[in-house]
Amino acid sequence: MQRGTSLTRNNSTEGVYPVISGGRVPAFYCDKFNREGETITVAGSGAGAGYVQYWNEPIFVCDAFSIKGCEDVSTKYLYYCLTNMQDNIYATKKGGGVPHVHISSIENFFIPIPHPDIQEEIVKILDRFEEYAVELQTELQTELQARREQYEYYRNKLLAFDESGKNMKSVTWMKLSDIGSFIRGKRFVRTDIVNDGVPCIHYGDIYTYYGLYATQSKGKLRSELAPKMRYAHKNDVVIVAAGENKEDIGIGVAWLGEKPAAVHDACFIFKSDLYPQYVSHYLRSTYYHKQIVKYVSEGKICSISAKGLGNAIIPIPTYEEQVRIATLLNKFDSLISDLSQVLPVEIAAVQEQYEYYRNKLLSFPKIKEA
Repeated sequence: MQRGTSLTRNNSTEGVYPVISGGRVPAFYCDKFNREGETITVAGSGAGAGYVQYWNEPIFVCDAFSIKGCEDVSTKYLYYCLTNMQDNIYATKKGGGVPHVHISSIENFFIPIPHPDIQEEIVKILDRFEEYAVELQTELQTELQARREQYEYYRNKLLAFDESGKNMKSVTWMKLSDIGSFIRGKRFVRTDIVNDGVPCIHYGDIYTYYGLYATQSKGKLRSELAPKMRYAHKNDVVIVAAGENKEDIGIGVAWLGEKPAAVHDACFIFKSDLYPQYVSHYLRSTYYHKQIVKYVSEGKICSISAKGLGNAIIPIPTYEEQVRIATLLNKFDSLISDLSQVLPVEIAAVQEQYEYYRNKLLSFPKIKEA
């Protein structure tokens, strides 16, 4: 076991060698290394203090300490033993503000040392498990991404009517401002959101919580603020008009709740006779975003005005066709949502299986003292 060497970004030269410090990923990269070959590192301080990693490349160990196997102990085998004891290592953290894990805290841990041939077999089995877990995660994420792209493709195709009318009869093209009205919400802050009050929609939650439509609000607003607010009523669409990047601005959620919802002032309430879910799907289409991006004001927080949103042209088929298109796209959206929920469950199940077998493989009976 060997302590790392102090190094900061300011007193080093950028390079290709990972600098291992207190986190789970390299702190930065420098032009020199102080360990090479198979190396185990244990993060020394910070939120990730005690985190065990395996390396088989030149690295610079900084705010961490390294461990290497000896003649009869495989470094990779030792790594698997330590990851099997990861919770025990975390439990040795000391210090209130910035927690630390010291060599002295784990150097007396007992580890089973079977014959080198057995160590090698255990490593081979656990390596295969790790490879399988990584492959499965990659496959699931690839599948999810493919479905998302397929969904976006069909959404754009369904909403890309030919303006000349060749692709579909009874389709008109109008500006949003000509088919409906925009009403800006009223200011409230996160601390105004409580457990019991009037339904409310905060602009940030449109990005992180809501989907294409909602019947219930995530939060409630203090009742005493209710008279000052502006509200989305059933079948209105709430459009977000501020955000960290211009690509996301302008998406919306169709409000289908029976009770009116107070709307944040970084949003507009769009009222029209269009099918609300058709509108919310349209607000996520490439065709729409290409139109409004030129009206977005960029800065620390990007924003768009009602006039900018209103300039976007929307294809308007019959109401029945709007319902049909929205229903089809809702099915795609549900499929993506289901896959998104299954993905972490599948990965967690494989990880649990891997940890079970790792624990079994590394659990040797202790020799009783005479």
